Amino acid sequence: MKNPYDVIVKPLVTEKVMAGMNKLGIYSFAVRLEANKIEVKDAIEKVFNVKVADVRTLRIKGKVKRYRAARGQRPDWKKAVVRLQEGHRIDVV
Repeated sequence: MKNPYDVIVKPLVTEKVMAGMNKLGIYSFAVRLEANKIEVKDAIEKVFNVKVADVRTLRIKGKVKRYRAARGQRPDWKKAVVRLQEGHRIDVV
């Protein structure tokens, strides 16, 4: 089993995520590319001491960016959308 702090990269805090936090108990995290839903669930439960009801993951391709004549690409990353059970919350802010 991996260390929970190695699975979670950072919490994502945007306006859309903040609206979901307040109404539905949904939180978003950037996680490692090789992490699966079970590892994400265990990591969130251990780090934040909450009960997770549902985990959804998606891989996001890095954007192609240009700087003058050179082209580059941002790295691919994985996003996990976590729904907590009733009565549980995470204080992200």
